[in-house]
Amino acid sequence: MTSAPTSTAVRPDPTAPATAPTAPAVPPAMLLRELVFGAACAGAVRAAASLGLPDALQDEPAAAEELAGRLGVEPGPLRRLLRALACYEVFAEEPDGRYRHTPLSRLLRSDEPGSLRDIALWCTEPWTWQSWSRLDDAVRTGRSVFGDAFGKEFFQYLHDDAPESAALFNRAMTQSSRQSAQDLADFLDLAGVASVADIGGGQGQVVAELLERHPELHGTLLDLPKVVEHADPRLLPGGSLADRARLVPGDCRTAVPVQADLYLVKNILEWDDDSTRRTLRNLRQVARPGARVVIVENLVDDSPSMRFTTAMDLLLLLNVGGAKHTLGSLTSLIAESGLRLDAVAPVNPYLHAFSCTVP
Repeated sequence: MTSAPTSTAVRPDPTAPATAPTAPAVPPAMLLRELVFGAACAGAVRAAASLGLPDALQDEPAAAEELAGRLGVEPGPLRRLLRALACYEVFAEEPDGRYRHTPLSRLLRSDEPGSLRDIALWCTEPWTWQSWSRLDDAVRTGRSVFGDAFGKEFFQYLHDDAPESAALFNRAMTQSSRQSAQDLADFLDLAGVASVADIGGGQGQVVAELLERHPELHGTLLDLPKVVEHADPRLLPGGSLADRARLVPGDCRTAVPVQADLYLVKNILEWDDDSTRRTLRNLRQVARPGARVVIVENLVDDSPSMRFTTAMDLLLLLNVGGAKHTLGSLTSLIAESGLRLDAVAPVNPYLHAFSCTVP
């Protein structure tokens, strides 16, 4: 037996179909330079959203000079902003120098279904830059650094010193909840379910979406008094769904005074393990045997959106000292609560549902 040659020269087949050239790998030093300038990309997205650039572009390609006239800004800097964003496929440059929309830039339009404009602005608010600069302190101490930076805890700061940012937060969370509500409504199997309760459900977009789709269903929204006061208009007295909706002001960490066939617990078990234990214990105590509990969370493992979820996890650490769960950490807390975990499945690329039953 002869040994195989260590290398073989292969001549290209002139009859083979042409293939697109492979993009050259980015050298590590260049990739790291791009990463440490990541703030420039986030800042450019914020500038575009804040200026209203995606709305100004409308549906036809336009030159920077034309867009500058629509926005009342200088054309030179605007061209530089567009050029930088096009590197990340937020807008694209035509051969004649005009710019057109891409799927990413369209998501920054205010009139786009599924728009992420408010979320993009919220995640790049002025206070975020100062918070990110203290990440090493948060890692060193394991606690929130927001109070050290601003003299107040996160939500108190928004309420007292940054009302515009607080309003943006509410819009962004409402926008996010509205989009995930549709995905969750598609995911849930409501066979045999006559009543559903959303525990810590914010303004009630999930409950409203479910009631819209299922005319025989009754729903309850439990959240803090100030949150419930500003619930989805469809759920409020006089709203289109009010006759099948119940609004309960309260703190699920203290009590869950609600009976239902199905309980939803979405994105509220991320503050600390003690709060999670109290919430699940309170729910376990009140729920009837056989009731279903669906816990929905972002995971920092087993997810196709790891860059997104791990970033949110670090922002939670900075702002409130919280953390996103791993599959193992949430499974362990569910078992500790006495709930029976039946299945774990993705709702969308960034949310997982833990389907449980009350023994």
